[in-house]
Amino acid sequence: MRVFYEDLSEYDYQDEDSFTDSESGFYALWYRPAYARLNVGWLEAGKPYSTGTVPTEFVEKLKAVQGVQWVNVCLGVHECDLCPQEEAPEGNGEMRIPGESGIAYAAPFLITHYITAHGYRPPQVFIDAVLAVDLDAWAATRWPDVPFPWVPDDAERMLE
Repeated sequence: MRVFYEDLSEYDYQDEDSFTDSESGFYALWYRPAYARLNVGWLEAGKPYSTGTVPTEFVEKLKAVQGVQWVNVCLGVHECDLCPQEEAPEGNGEMRIPGESGIAYAAPFLITHYITAHGYRPPQVFIDAVLAVDLDAWAATRWPDVPFPWVPDDAERMLE
């Protein structure tokens, strides 16, 4: 199954956001977001996408966020269909980046691959939002908190 969305269109793939603890891989929390989610980086072969250079600092920070945040991790995988099949990397989750008040960007885990291997250039608002992430605070976050600032207090948590 292919999943393509125009950049900055409304995210509607899943009703809830689910964050999994990256250390245990088992603990999770989920909630219905009160913020708007906008798509970034949901590419598909045959569909046009923006290309261009991006700051090295942006790519490094994006990779670091992926190291600490697991969102909507699925059992199945999504292969990059822009690559030859035998070389295609796989992804099975998403990431959330807070933007301006009330907006979060929803990107597939393969976004870093799309940028580095296929020259994809995300919208500038996404680049700016990633650069604004307080990576030290996110990396220091420990369960039951997650590396994203807008999780409501009443989020459901699976603790065991």
